Amino acid sequence: MSDDDEPGIMVRLASTPRDVPGRLGPALAGTAVIVLALPVFAVAGWPLAGWVLAAVLWVAAQVLALLLTRLAPDTGNLAAAGMRGIGTSFRAIAVGIPLVAVTIADQSVGIAAALLYALAFTLELAVGLVGYFGTEAKA
Repeated sequence: MSDDDEPGIMVRLASTPRDVPGRLGPALAGTAVIVLALPVFAVAGWPLAGWVLAAVLWVAAQVLALLLTRLAPDTGNLAAAGMRGIGTSFRAIAVGIPLVAVTIADQSVGIAAALLYALAFTLELAVGLVGYFGTEAKA
């Protein structure tokens, strides 16, 4: 087999099964962003209502994610898999609707909340991906 016949790195990564990493590390990383942003908001004079909104939405989304992880992860359980998929979509909608509504009502509060939530979510996602791809692949 020549080098040209080998599958690309993306194909190898996507086709190599791994254990699902824990949610605690990524959730704590995102939560740290929310907590550490409070003094930044206070010192910078940014709207504290934006921080409160982002923090409330963050906690609500984490509680929903925790409830979804309690569903049976069994691949043979289609009902649980469907609920997890719908729940994950609902999580994004449940965060997005209040952010849009508040941004329409008060642009500075809504944008501050949206940016903070996006930063926390991005770090949560990055830590989760590192945790996933940092584990040994299943044989």
